[in-house]
Amino acid sequence: MTTTEMTTSAERREAFSRRAESLVERKYVVNTDQSGEIHVVVQGDLTQQEKRAVFMTVHDLGCNHNSFQEFVNSPCMTEIKERSCFIHIDVTGHADNAESLPDTFQFPSLKTLGEDLVTVLDFLHVKYVIGLGEGAGANVLARFGIAHPTRSLGLILINCTGSAASVVETFKTKFINWKGDEVASSAESFLVFHKFGHQISSENSPDKEKIMAEYQSRLRTNLNSKNVGLYFKSFMSRKDLSLKECKVDTLLITGMLSPYASMVEKLHRDVEKEKITMLKIERAGDVLTDAPSKVAQSVLLFCKGQGLLTSVAMPGVDRGRAYSTSSGGSTDGQLANRLSRGMSMEEYDKPNIRRLSINDVSRK
Repeated sequence: MTTTEMTTSAERREAFSRRAESLVERKYVVNTDQSGEIHVVVQGDLTQQEKRAVFMTVHDLGCNHNSFQEFVNSPCMTEIKERSCFIHIDVTGHADNAESLPDTFQFPSLKTLGEDLVTVLDFLHVKYVIGLGEGAGANVLARFGIAHPTRSLGLILINCTGSAASVVETFKTKFINWKGDEVASSAESFLVFHKFGHQISSENSPDKEKIMAEYQSRLRTNLNSKNVGLYFKSFMSRKDLSLKECKVDTLLITGMLSPYASMVEKLHRDVEKEKITMLKIERAGDVLTDAPSKVAQSVLLFCKGQGLLTSVAMPGVDRGRAYSTSSGGSTDGQLANRLSRGMSMEEYDKPNIRRLSINDVSRK
């Protein structure tokens, strides 16, 4: 067997091993101080966390971990998934087919949820993560990043709103009531608007009826409507969020057709631009559904900026070129030199944590 054949065979075994690890899925129930039981779905092998990017996801209103798991399993995320682990959070009472939370239970605020997420990391023995959240979940992760900056390598926040509920939003809640185990039609309509606002009246969304029907079916069958209502009320009563306090590198993502685009712009307006950047995706509102490949590309770029997933080639870039020397590019040359010293792909993917102190983490 030639050297080339041996190298190709080793690469295939490595790729197969990564795919096998990325299919590993484990479920946990974590008891927190103030947020009750949080169900967690771990996708990937956390025993390899030193060689992987570790993400923690928190979902939006009217859904649970499935929304992010579907995104992670999409074709555009294949290479990222193979070199990462994902900790998918189900907000209290939002696991599939969960029982109603007792009337005596005080549903946590978004701030409390964010602060309590560190309990999940401690339970799983995870040092630090990249937060990936949408809507209400993005707000929760922003508060996690502010409260526990030494446990976060960065935040990717989709349609994150900073201001407290507006007068218009509060007015809408007067028409939204959860009755028994069924979601009132007005409540369901608001949740549909919250997620698909731009598509409701758009004539350029041929699949809108199918997409909305699937969402409504899941809302009615998989989720406990009483618990959905409690998360909604917590979102509506949220306190103002300012990212001026955030010491973690953050990427804000929104769609130009999102009903919350202007609120994301407002959140971004008064922050330190070197730390916090914003991406607006054209012709998209629900960006995870409308433009998953653009979100995946943004996730990869952000991670590369944090020294993670550096061996994953950008879409449209020939893989061979990523590991060749270049007279004009120091990055390719440095990578080639490191590989020539016998460094494996896994070793190259190992995060280079410079700004975090292990001692600081242990004291949290």
